[in-house]
Amino acid sequence: MAESKTILIAEDSSVILNLTKKILELQQYRILTAKNGGEVMKQVEQNKIDAILMDLNIPVKSGMECTREIRAHKDQQIANIPIIAVTGNANNYTMEDFKEAGINEYLPKPLDFDMLVQTVKKYTVK
Repeated sequence: MAESKTILIAEDSSVILNLTKKILELQQYRILTAKNGGEVMKQVEQNKIDAILMDLNIPVKSGMECTREIRAHKDQQIANIPIIAVTGNANNYTMEDFKEAGINEYLPKPLDFDMLVQTVKKYTVK
């Protein structure tokens, strides 16, 4: 495999974060993490990220706010990072809300790890 792709996991639950991280590392992804919306923006500014797994209910700035901020970014490379929303209460949102915010895809919690790997691959294979 060529250089490994970098995935940013924005998740405030340590358990979900560590599980997701392990599964993606087994797939040879390089993993960066953020426990809140402020850290998401820092990571995005400082690293080349190939995709983001965005929990919608993170502190400081919600996943939706972060997504909108990323989509409005002046650097096109940052503005176009694929964002996969991860949430336990998708019922609070419609697909229209996701599209309007700029979310590429959504995965429900509890995470189906096969689906997770498949979805991440879909956005990182060039």
